Amino acid sequence: MPFTAGILYPGYSAEDDYPTLAGLLGEGCRLPLVHTEMREDAHRVDALLDVGSREVLADGARRLLDHGVSSVLWGCTSGSFVFGPEGAREQVEKLRAVTGLPTSSTSFAFVRAAQALGVRRVAVAATYPADVAERFADFLEAAELEVVRMSSRGIITAAEVGTLGREEVLEFAAANDDARAEALLLPDTALHTAAWLDDLEERVGKTVLTANQVTAWEALRLAGDRGTHNGLGTLFRVPG
Repeated sequence: MPFTAGILYPGYSAEDDYPTLAGLLGEGCRLPLVHTEMREDAHRVDALLDVGSREVLADGARRLLDHGVSSVLWGCTSGSFVFGPEGAREQVEKLRAVTGLPTSSTSFAFVRAAQALGVRRVAVAATYPADVAERFADFLEAAELEVVRMSSRGIITAAEVGTLGREEVLEFAAANDDARAEALLLPDTALHTAAWLDDLEERVGKTVLTANQVTAWEALRLAGDRGTHNGLGTLFRVPG
């Protein structure tokens, strides 16, 4: 039986990263995805609090159970870290209560991925507006990760982020790295990266962690996958 890890994904922007990831992972891993409601597409604090609300996520989680999943991941970074560390933990606990399954979110996946790689100092290349990006930095620092550089592209909507192509993403990453950082983080699940993970690391010259990558990694780890996989960046080459 394959490892089956369920993804809750808000709206429509880069959800096609998950079939791409599943294809690269091979037949032993499945990543069924359910879209959750996004009443307003805006990287703005009030809108993000609504995107990650208990009612919205609970509805999506119940629908994921129809796919025979062994874990649940809330695949939205900003819709988790915007609640702060304690609020994000409560969000995960409420989701777990709905399904009874191992559960996490993309924000925690970034922290656990960094820990698994022994990374302590990071640069962040965020597509969000600056005020939202700073909340991600606060979240990371609360987990004892040092953010040595924070960059913001200032894009308001997930839909616009999802239109960025390969060269734009590679250049954005390379332009916002920092020599002091052990890894570069691209935190938006609306940003396509799945097909370019090795390309990103080659361009930047170090470990790159992206939102959809760490979401899939954390989801599969919670579903029981401890294997390694090629073509998906440094993170997937480290046993879980």
